[in-house]
Amino acid sequence: MSSKILVVAEHDGAKLNASTAKCVSCARALAGAEVTVLVCAVEAAAVAAQAAQLAGVDRVLTVENPANAHALAAVLAPQIAALAAPYTHLLGPSTTFGKDLMARVAGLLEAPQVSDIMAIESATRFRRPIYAGNAILTVEWAADAKLVGTVRTASFEAAGSGGSASIEKASVSVTLPTHTRFVSVSAAKSDRPDLQTARRVISGGRALGSAEGFKILYSLADKLGAAVGASRAAVDAG
Repeated sequence: MSSKILVVAEHDGAKLNASTAKCVSCARALAGAEVTVLVCAVEAAAVAAQAAQLAGVDRVLTVENPANAHALAAVLAPQIAALAAPYTHLLGPSTTFGKDLMARVAGLLEAPQVSDIMAIESATRFRRPIYAGNAILTVEWAADAKLVGTVRTASFEAAGSGGSASIEKASVSVTLPTHTRFVSVSAAKSDRPDLQTARRVISGGRALGSAEGFKILYSLADKLGAAVGASRAAVDAG
């Protein structure tokens, strides 16, 4: 049984997020996988070229629209759903971006969703963690329906480079919602790796006592090339 998989790329408009390469690795684990990466952007050429170089990618589709300037799930989901017909599986990363987006895609397609895929047993059977990873759930879905899934990026190695996939422009004719609009982003600026996709994370909690106490973690993280995380109590304390 062949599987036609559409991987939705996460990117910032110029650079492909490492989570996409991990979704490609997950997709390649499916039997007979044909992997297409979808890049939705204002100008998709740069990101599409990076996606085409991922090992295991057969094709890259681009959808260019001024409305794609910001990754709004309400705007992206109808475009993705409009392209879903040929595919058996639609995958996105289990990051803030993917969790927000893929549930909307599943709703528009009236399709089942499997969240946080950590292992693949077959094209219809997956494993995912529950109870904060203390138990593993095996999920099976009916093969006559499309599957929408989010991929637990910590469970898969990023696909390597060396690919040479074709790049094609896709035309999507769909009415985009106007009830959701971009206002602003409030995010800390840092040269450290993205916390959601970092290979190493240094984390601290209440015992550090203050923002000053956290500086030792920042120093260690910089030496290790790690991201910095914190417990809820430390975050709530500022």
